[in-house]
Amino acid sequence: MTRFALTLEFDGTPFFGLQRQSHGPSVQQSVEDALQRITGENVVMHSAGRTDAGVHALAMRSHVDIEKPFDPFRLAAALNAQLRPDPIAVTACEVVAEDWHARFSCTGRRYLYRIANRRAPLTLTRDRAWHVPQPLDAAAMHRAAQALVGRHDFTTFRSVHCQAADPVKSLDLLDVERVGEEIHIHAAARSFLHHQVRSMVGCLKLVGAGTWPETRIAEALEARDRNALGLNAPPHGLYFVEATYPDSREEKQ
Repeated sequence: MTRFALTLEFDGTPFFGLQRQSHGPSVQQSVEDALQRITGENVVMHSAGRTDAGVHALAMRSHVDIEKPFDPFRLAAALNAQLRPDPIAVTACEVVAEDWHARFSCTGRRYLYRIANRRAPLTLTRDRAWHVPQPLDAAAMHRAAQALVGRHDFTTFRSVHCQAADPVKSLDLLDVERVGEEIHIHAAARSFLHHQVRSMVGCLKLVGAGTWPETRIAEALEARDRNALGLNAPPHGLYFVEATYPDSREEKQ
Protein backbone atom coordinates (compact mmCIF):
# COMPACT_ATOMS: atom_id res chain seq x y z
CA MET A 1 0.00 0.00 0.00
CA THR A 2 1.42 3.39 -1.03
CA ARG A 3 0.19 6.73 0.26
CA PHE A 4 0.06 9.53 -2.28
CA ALA A 5 -0.35 13.21 -1.41
CA LEU A 6 -2.39 15.11 -4.00
CA THR A 7 -2.63 18.85 -4.53
CA LEU A 8 -6.03 19.70 -5.98
CA GLU A 9 -7.24 22.81 -7.75
CA PHE A 10 -10.99 23.01 -8.32
CA ASP A 11 -13.88 25.24 -9.22
CA GLY A 12 -16.50 24.57 -6.56
CA THR A 13 -19.44 25.93 -8.58
CA PRO A 14 -20.95 22.59 -9.72
CA PHE A 15 -20.28 20.76 -6.46
CA PHE A 16 -22.13 20.40 -3.17
CA GLY A 17 -18.79 20.75 -1.41
CA LEU A 18 -15.53 18.89 -1.11
CA GLN A 19 -16.77 16.00 1.00
CA ARG A 20 -18.85 13.20 -0.49
CA GLN A 21 -22.58 13.98 -0.24
CA SER A 22 -25.65 11.78 -0.48
CA HIS A 23 -27.69 14.50 -2.19
CA GLY A 24 -25.38 15.79 -4.92
CA PRO A 25 -21.95 15.75 -6.61
CA SER A 26 -18.80 16.45 -4.62
CA VAL A 27 -15.09 16.83 -5.33
CA GLN A 28 -14.32 13.76 -3.22
CA GLN A 29 -16.76 11.60 -5.18
CA SER A 30 -15.29 12.71 -8.51
CA VAL A 31 -11.72 11.93 -7.44
CA GLU A 32 -12.62 8.60 -5.82
CA ASP A 33 -14.63 7.52 -8.86
CA ALA A 34 -11.71 8.44 -11.12
CA LEU A 35 -9.33 6.43 -8.93
CA GLN A 36 -11.64 3.42 -9.04
CA ARG A 37 -11.59 3.49 -12.83
CA ILE A 38 -7.78 3.77 -12.86
CA THR A 39 -6.89 1.26 -10.15
CA GLY A 40 -9.96 -0.98 -9.76
CA GLU A 41 -9.73 -0.26 -6.03
CA ASN A 42 -12.24 1.42 -3.71
CA VAL A 43 -10.02 4.31 -2.60
CA VAL A 44 -11.01 6.84 0.07
CA MET A 45 -9.65 10.39 -0.17
CA HIS A 46 -8.83 12.42 2.97
CA SER A 47 -8.33 16.17 2.73
CA ALA A 48 -6.84 19.02 4.76
CA GLY A 49 -10.13 20.88 4.95
CA ARG A 50 -13.80 20.85 4.08
CA THR A 51 -15.38 23.31 1.69
CA ASP A 52 -19.02 24.27 1.29
CA ALA A 53 -20.97 24.19 -1.95
CA GLY A 54 -19.57 26.79 -4.33
CA VAL A 55 -16.22 27.27 -2.52
CA HIS A 56 -13.07 26.94 -4.64
CA ALA A 57 -9.53 25.67 -4.00
CA LEU A 58 -6.18 26.72 -5.39
CA ALA A 59 -4.16 24.05 -3.57
CA MET A 60 -6.19 21.65 -1.45
CA ARG A 61 -4.01 18.91 0.04
CA SER A 62 -5.41 15.39 0.09
CA HIS A 63 -4.12 11.85 0.36
CA VAL A 64 -5.11 8.41 -0.94
CA ASP A 65 -3.79 4.88 -0.31
CA ILE A 66 -3.34 2.64 -3.37
CA GLU A 67 -2.29 -1.01 -3.46
CA LYS A 68 -1.08 -1.14 -7.06
CA PRO A 69 2.33 0.43 -7.80
CA PHE A 70 2.16 3.77 -9.58
CA ASP A 71 4.65 6.43 -10.56
CA PRO A 72 3.33 9.72 -9.05
CA PHE A 73 3.63 11.59 -12.36
CA ARG A 74 1.67 8.91 -14.22
CA LEU A 75 -0.96 8.74 -11.49
CA ALA A 76 -1.52 12.51 -11.70
CA ALA A 77 -1.76 12.34 -15.49
CA ALA A 78 -4.24 9.46 -15.34
CA LEU A 79 -6.36 11.27 -12.75
CA ASN A 80 -6.46 14.47 -14.80
CA ALA A 81 -7.56 12.48 -17.84
CA GLN A 82 -10.28 10.64 -15.91
CA LEU A 83 -11.55 13.75 -14.11
CA ARG A 84 -12.55 15.52 -17.33
CA PRO A 85 -14.87 17.36 -17.77
CA ASP A 86 -15.20 18.06 -14.04
CA PRO A 87 -13.38 21.31 -13.11
CA ILE A 88 -10.80 19.54 -10.93
CA ALA A 89 -7.06 19.34 -11.59
CA VAL A 90 -4.31 17.42 -9.82
CA THR A 91 -1.46 19.93 -9.86
CA ALA A 92 0.98 17.79 -7.85
CA CYS A 93 1.28 14.18 -6.72
CA GLU A 94 3.96 12.64 -4.51
CA VAL A 95 4.62 9.61 -2.35
CA VAL A 96 4.51 10.34 1.39
CA ALA A 97 5.14 8.38 4.57
CA GLU A 98 2.33 6.06 5.59
CA ASP A 99 1.74 8.04 8.81
CA TRP A 100 1.39 11.36 6.96
CA HIS A 101 -2.24 12.53 7.01
CA ALA A 102 -3.62 15.38 4.91
CA ARG A 103 -5.94 16.49 7.71
CA PHE A 104 -4.34 15.47 10.98
CA SER A 105 -0.75 16.31 10.02
CA CYS A 106 -1.79 19.78 8.85
CA THR A 107 -0.59 22.64 11.08
CA GLY A 108 -2.04 25.59 9.18
CA ARG A 109 -4.69 26.55 6.65
CA ARG A 110 -4.96 29.69 4.58
CA TYR A 111 -7.97 31.15 2.76
CA LEU A 112 -8.55 34.04 0.37
CA TYR A 113 -11.86 35.82 -0.05
CA ARG A 114 -12.40 37.98 -3.15
CA ILE A 115 -14.86 40.86 -3.30
CA ALA A 116 -15.39 42.44 -6.72
CA ASN A 117 -16.02 46.05 -5.75
CA ARG A 118 -17.37 47.73 -8.88
CA ARG A 119 -20.70 48.95 -10.23
CA ALA A 120 -20.66 46.92 -13.44
CA PRO A 121 -21.95 43.34 -13.25
CA LEU A 122 -19.47 40.48 -13.33
CA THR A 123 -18.81 38.44 -16.45
CA LEU A 124 -15.41 36.69 -16.34
CA THR A 125 -15.38 36.53 -12.54
CA ARG A 126 -19.03 35.60 -12.03
CA ASP A 127 -19.21 32.81 -9.43
CA ARG A 128 -15.54 33.55 -8.63
CA ALA A 129 -16.03 36.64 -6.43
CA TRP A 130 -18.73 38.38 -4.36
CA HIS A 131 -20.05 41.32 -6.35
CA VAL A 132 -20.51 44.38 -4.10
CA PRO A 133 -21.34 47.45 -6.23
CA GLN A 134 -21.22 50.13 -3.50
CA PRO A 135 -17.76 51.53 -2.63
CA LEU A 136 -16.00 49.79 0.26
CA ASP A 137 -13.32 51.24 2.53
CA ALA A 138 -10.65 48.52 2.58
CA ALA A 139 -8.51 50.38 5.12
CA ALA A 140 -11.41 50.54 7.60
CA MET A 141 -12.11 46.85 7.01
CA HIS A 142 -8.49 45.98 7.75
CA ARG A 143 -8.40 48.03 10.95
CA ALA A 144 -11.61 46.42 12.19
CA ALA A 145 -10.38 42.94 11.27
CA GLN A 146 -7.47 43.15 13.71
CA ALA A 147 -9.90 42.77 16.64
CA LEU A 148 -10.44 39.18 15.49
CA VAL A 149 -6.77 38.19 15.33
CA GLY A 150 -5.62 36.06 18.27
CA ARG A 151 -7.25 33.42 20.42
CA HIS A 152 -10.98 34.00 20.91
CA ASP A 153 -14.36 32.39 21.32
CA PHE A 154 -15.74 32.69 17.77
CA THR A 155 -19.30 31.59 18.55
CA THR A 156 -20.69 34.66 16.76
CA PHE A 157 -18.81 33.74 13.61
CA ARG A 158 -19.65 30.06 13.28
CA SER A 159 -22.57 28.25 11.68
CA VAL A 160 -25.34 26.90 13.88
CA HIS A 161 -24.56 23.58 12.19
CA CYS A 162 -20.87 23.67 13.15
CA GLN A 163 -19.81 20.34 14.65
CA ALA A 164 -16.65 21.57 16.39
CA ALA A 165 -16.63 20.77 20.10
CA ASP A 166 -14.97 24.08 21.04
CA PRO A 167 -15.68 27.53 19.54
CA VAL A 168 -12.29 28.83 20.71
CA LYS A 169 -9.81 29.22 17.86
CA SER A 170 -6.55 31.07 17.28
CA LEU A 171 -6.69 33.31 14.22
CA ASP A 172 -3.14 34.02 13.06
CA LEU A 173 -3.89 36.55 10.34
CA LEU A 174 -6.81 38.53 8.91
CA ASP A 175 -5.60 41.09 6.40
CA VAL A 176 -7.67 43.21 4.02
CA GLU A 177 -6.23 44.88 0.94
CA ARG A 178 -7.51 46.54 -2.21
CA VAL A 179 -6.20 45.07 -5.46
CA GLY A 180 -7.56 47.19 -8.30
CA GLU A 181 -11.31 46.69 -8.44
CA GLU A 182 -11.15 43.85 -5.94
CA ILE A 183 -10.83 43.63 -2.19
CA HIS A 184 -8.92 40.60 -0.94
CA ILE A 185 -9.30 39.23 2.58
CA HIS A 186 -6.53 36.84 3.69
CA ALA A 187 -7.16 34.54 6.66
CA ALA A 188 -4.78 32.06 8.26
CA ALA A 189 -5.14 29.75 11.25
CA ARG A 190 -4.41 26.20 12.33
CA SER A 191 -8.09 25.42 11.78
CA PHE A 192 -11.39 27.22 11.26
CA LEU A 193 -14.96 26.78 12.41
CA HIS A 194 -17.73 26.08 9.90
CA HIS A 195 -18.55 29.36 8.08
CA GLN A 196 -16.01 31.29 10.18
CA VAL A 197 -14.25 32.99 7.26
CA ARG A 198 -17.49 33.81 5.44
CA SER A 199 -19.04 35.20 8.62
CA MET A 200 -16.03 37.41 9.34
CA VAL A 201 -15.99 38.67 5.74
CA GLY A 202 -19.71 39.45 5.81
CA CYS A 203 -19.31 41.64 8.88
CA LEU A 204 -16.22 43.35 7.49
CA LYS A 205 -18.20 44.20 4.37
CA LEU A 206 -20.69 46.06 6.60
CA VAL A 207 -17.78 48.04 8.04
CA GLY A 208 -16.44 48.83 4.58
CA ALA A 209 -19.84 50.05 3.44
CA GLY A 210 -20.22 52.28 6.52
CA THR A 211 -23.21 50.30 7.83
CA TRP A 212 -21.23 49.21 10.91
CA PRO A 213 -18.64 51.29 12.80
CA GLU A 214 -15.25 49.65 13.08
CA THR A 215 -15.80 48.94 16.79
CA ARG A 216 -18.83 46.78 16.01
CA ILE A 217 -16.61 43.87 14.95
CA ALA A 218 -15.09 43.62 18.43
CA GLU A 219 -18.56 43.96 19.97
CA ALA A 220 -19.92 41.12 17.81
CA LEU A 221 -16.99 38.93 18.82
CA GLU A 222 -17.48 39.70 22.50
CA ALA A 223 -21.20 38.89 22.27
CA ARG A 224 -20.44 35.20 21.60
CA ASP A 225 -23.88 34.99 20.03
CA ARG A 226 -24.78 34.06 16.43
CA ASN A 227 -27.59 36.61 16.60
CA ALA A 228 -24.92 39.33 16.76
CA LEU A 229 -23.72 38.37 13.27
CA GLY A 230 -24.45 41.01 10.69
CA LEU A 231 -24.02 39.06 7.45
CA ASN A 232 -22.68 35.77 6.12
CA ALA A 233 -20.76 36.28 2.87
CA PRO A 234 -21.70 34.00 -0.06
CA PRO A 235 -19.51 30.95 -0.73
CA HIS A 236 -18.40 31.72 -4.28
CA GLY A 237 -15.84 34.36 -3.24
CA LEU A 238 -13.95 31.94 -0.98
CA TYR A 239 -10.79 30.01 -1.95
CA PHE A 240 -8.81 27.44 0.01
CA VAL A 241 -5.28 28.63 -0.72
CA GLU A 242 -2.79 26.52 1.20
CA ALA A 243 -2.30 23.78 3.79
CA THR A 244 0.98 23.75 5.70
CA TYR A 245 2.75 20.89 7.44
CA PRO A 246 5.55 20.73 10.03
CA ASP A 247 8.01 19.07 7.65
CA SER A 248 8.02 20.40 4.10
CA ARG A 249 10.02 17.34 3.01
CA GLU A 250 6.96 15.11 2.86
CA GLU A 251 8.25 12.90 0.11
CA LYS A 252 9.90 9.63 1.11
CA GLN A 253 13.66 9.57 0.93
